[in-house]
Amino acid sequence: MAVGRLARVVFDAGDADAVIAFYASLTGWPRVDPFSVQTPTGPLLAIQPVPEHVPPRWPGQELPAQVHLDFDVAELAPAVERAVQLGAVRLGGGEYWVTLADPAGHPFDLCRTRAVTSMSRLWVHLDTSDPSAAARFYGELLGMPIVHDDEVGAALGARPTEVGTTLFFCPVEQHTRPRWPDPAFPQQAHLDIAVADIDSARATAVRLGAVPLTETVLADPDGHPFCLVD
Repeated sequence: MAVGRLARVVFDAGDADAVIAFYASLTGWPRVDPFSVQTPTGPLLAIQPVPEHVPPRWPGQELPAQVHLDFDVAELAPAVERAVQLGAVRLGGGEYWVTLADPAGHPFDLCRTRAVTSMSRLWVHLDTSDPSAAARFYGELLGMPIVHDDEVGAALGARPTEVGTTLFFCPVEQHTRPRWPDPAFPQQAHLDIAVADIDSARATAVRLGAVPLTETVLADPDGHPFCLVD
């Protein structure tokens, strides 16, 4: 039985207004409050104002990205051009994807696919030293099925040809763990998990391997903070 459901994916930014405006324009997803857009699959994509935010330096581990998003597009070239016009910076890529940084420095991927409609899914990638263990932890926490698990990584939720929310756990050698709230080891992003009873959810999350940081903030086994919200 799930402890809760994924309510928000929240990224830190020094200029939250600019970053949420960027994602609203990039995706076409509607804004539901000053710092959030509604994804097609349910959870909100939100930006948290953090005046002292230190941008990640992808792809290294000195200041790692920790979390990044994938967005589906029908054609890469026009999608990349538009993202750059909106304020993104191209970082790299491959045959089927291009990696860019948003105005706060968070990497994201534009991925070419014709399996689903552009911008119709939410794909969230979390860095981890052990993808299988991370998938088991979040699978029990969120009640989401493990749909992939091999040397490339592990995934929960929707498969590549399905519309839905997917959490993908990326293997990273010598992963530098976030140490919230230490600004020298920034979280970069966190998940908000909606629960019916915070005390009960907290106890279960700890039993699964989470580490309490405050009454409502815990860290997963890789150090990524997540918040319990009602």
